[in-house]
Amino acid sequence: MSAASVALLVPALAPAAEGMPPLPEDFSVRDAIVGVLILLGAFLSLAAGVGIVRFPDVLSRLHAGTKPQVLGLVAVLAAILLEVPSWGVLTTIVLILTFQLLTQPMTAHMLGRAAYRTDHVRRDLLIDDELADDIARRERASAPSDDD
Repeated sequence: MSAASVALLVPALAPAAEGMPPLPEDFSVRDAIVGVLILLGAFLSLAAGVGIVRFPDVLSRLHAGTKPQVLGLVAVLAAILLEVPSWGVLTTIVLILTFQLLTQPMTAHMLGRAAYRTDHVRRDLLIDDELADDIARRERASAPSDDD
C-alpha cells in the first residue's frame, strides 16, 4: 500500500506540508490502528491515575482506578494482537484478560469493604448505603435476646 493510498483512506495521516517526508512504503492502516489503540490505552491509564489523585474518597478512587485501567489494558492488548497476530500471543492475551477481569473487581470490592468497615468512606457521598443495612441486620440477628 503506497503513501498516497493511505492518505486517501486516512486523510489525517496525509503530510500537512510539502516539506514533510512521505510516509514509509511499509506503513499500513493496521499500523495506524495499532497506534490509536496504544494511545487510547495510555490515555485511559492516565485517566485512572488522575482519578485516583483527584477523587475525594476511597470508593470513588477505586472506581477511577479499576474501570479505565482495565479498558486501557484491553486497548493495548488488542494493539499487540494486531501487531503480532499469532496463536501464542492470542493465548497469552486471553490469559492476561481473564486474570485481570477476575481479580480487578474482586480486589476493588474487598478494598471497598475494608475501607467501609474502618470508616475511611465519606458517607455523605453515598447514595444508597446497603452495606449499613446488612451489617445492622446481621448484628440484630447475632445479638442475644432478652428472653434468655
